[in-house]
Amino acid sequence: MIGYITIGTDDISRAAAFYDELLASVNARRVMDFGTFILWGNKPGGCGLAITKPHDGNPATVGNGVMPAIMAESTAQVDEVYSRAIELGAIDEGAAGPRSEGFYAGYFRDLDGNKLCVYFTS
Repeated sequence: MIGYITIGTDDISRAAAFYDELLASVNARRVMDFGTFILWGNKPGGCGLAITKPHDGNPATVGNGVMPAIMAESTAQVDEVYSRAIELGAIDEGAAGPRSEGFYAGYFRDLDGNKLCVYFTS
């Protein structure tokens, strides 16, 4: 149902470097790059994650309650992505670990303050 999720940034180069490194952990790569809009994906027709400078010219802001979630293939991959995010300068919002029966996740804020989750369900 969801094709892609876009989050805002005021520094496209910095955000692109962060997501190039981070999303490589889930085998995602840039599938679209217009300079001010970059989209990553890891399977044809699958959901993607994009960054953009706001079209209206105003500063990017963090959406209160907005949280893209990155699907992992295992708990080990959740740990890897979460750890990589922190290494790249993300802020911890909840270390990787079990959250409920069959749900394992880690939460962090990217360099612009956007909250993301990486998760695995069994």
